[in-house]
Amino acid sequence: MDATGVPTPWAPSAGEHLAINRAEVLRYLGYTGQEMEPELADRIETVVATLEASLAPRGVWAVFALRGTDGDAPEDTDGAPPLSLDGSTVELAGRDIRRHLAGAPWCAAFAVTLGMDVERRLRTAGSQHPLEAAVLDAAASAAVEAAADALNTEVEHRAAAANLLCTWRFSPGYGDLPLDAQPGLLAALNATRLCGITATPTNLLMPTKSVTALVGLFPQAADADGRNQAGQTARPDARLACATCRFASGCSLRARGETCGRSAPA
Repeated sequence: MDATGVPTPWAPSAGEHLAINRAEVLRYLGYTGQEMEPELADRIETVVATLEASLAPRGVWAVFALRGTDGDAPEDTDGAPPLSLDGSTVELAGRDIRRHLAGAPWCAAFAVTLGMDVERRLRTAGSQHPLEAAVLDAAASAAVEAAADALNTEVEHRAAAANLLCTWRFSPGYGDLPLDAQPGLLAALNATRLCGITATPTNLLMPTKSVTALVGLFPQAADADGRNQAGQTARPDARLACATCRFASGCSLRARGETCGRSAPA
């Protein structure tokens, strides 16, 4: 797994079915277990199934040498300068991303999108069918997370083949990692040309159902608890993501003792 910074395009393999998590769609819609009329349930399922059948996500990923983590320990990160991805203009500011990647020699960056076709469908539904628009938006949010998980899994498989451990994925906007990292990430990945993702002047992604993320890569030298020398674990559960989620303080799921079931929120 060479840290060349050369972007590698990604799409689901032929015959691979990208499933939309129905429970996640309902969470986005604010469903908390109340009784639902069969007619409404059928309408929701129709929208979700139609989107699911037409999904054609695209993505891109690359591995970079990570600069600025030498000697870091997770507790010694306050006031440190931004991390950087070698050979790019990307700077990763903030204590949370520095703690997340502490001691990592390399970093995999990726971007994934559902594309402009879904974006157009969202806009059309929003102007014509409010209920379907809300369901479609929720379904598309769940779908792009599924696509990000699928690309993340591809990165993990490549890392495992190279005898490397991975952290869970971390995106701009989580913790105190600012959204202004987005344009640099897109440029480093050539994501605009390879999969049509751009950033707005306020650093939001377009198409809106797009995700960028960073995954720390470490030599496979773990102890009995699955931790490497930097204290990171491979594929931690969703509880660990809550610690750096910017929505954690007001999360209705956490208030009920639940999690969203993902590495990080949309």
